[in-house]
Amino acid sequence: MAAWPHRIRQTRGVRGSIVVLGGRSEIGLAVARRLIDAEHQTVVLAARPRGEQRLADLDQQEDMLRAAGAAEVVRVAFDADDLDTHAQVLTEIAEEHGPIEVVVTAFGVLGDQARAERAAEHAIEVVHTDYVAHIAVLTRLANLLRAQGHGKIVVFSSVAGVRVRRANYVYGSAKAGLDGFASGLADALAGSGVRLLLVRPGFVIGNMTAGMKPAPFASTPEQVAEATVQGLRRNRAVVWVPSVLRPVFALLRLLPRVIWRRMPR
Repeated sequence: MAAWPHRIRQTRGVRGSIVVLGGRSEIGLAVARRLIDAEHQTVVLAARPRGEQRLADLDQQEDMLRAAGAAEVVRVAFDADDLDTHAQVLTEIAEEHGPIEVVVTAFGVLGDQARAERAAEHAIEVVHTDYVAHIAVLTRLANLLRAQGHGKIVVFSSVAGVRVRRANYVYGSAKAGLDGFASGLADALAGSGVRLLLVRPGFVIGNMTAGMKPAPFASTPEQVAEATVQGLRRNRAVVWVPSVLRPVFALLRLLPRVIWRRMPR
């Protein structure tokens, strides 16, 4: 396992890099595009290679980020489920493209609830990606950015984890665990110079939910990204998207369980 660098390369007058873990994520890319504010800024897209194309399918994403002002867009092979590779990947990013300003953890799977109820293996796959892999990468990120002395981490939870519903309890339980872990990590980082922003979106209309009926108060990746960037700039700890979901779920927590279990996804 690679060791963290004792000193991370600093360049006077140059803004730090933006790292998207889950480089194909619509929300992650939209956040990165909004954060680019200097022509010399580097964006690192860390994504799982796909077949023989490897990372060649990120051409469109790179063009979009360069059009937004990024001077350099770097593609890095990153498999969130391969926990043993996290340290080396993050170390190499820090050494070659540091200092790191913002890391957006944008990987995840929705999974198939019906399949997960029949096959424990699929339930474990969902929880491994959406919870276990996040714990591994966030712990390593926290150590890396502590050593750097500054940086921001964006973690995407979900209202599905605020009160887990019967209709998607496998995914919801993973998000509930992630939400709790990220909240505790944010407190652990207090005073270190590193900040963590926890984002709790509702239903997001995008590639992951294609073909599904949107839930009430649905948002788009662009809306989630805009709220996320505003939260970063205002040094918020938690952002709900849309904001109306915060009081809505305060009330939904009080709903009797016999009614709650009938709630749709």
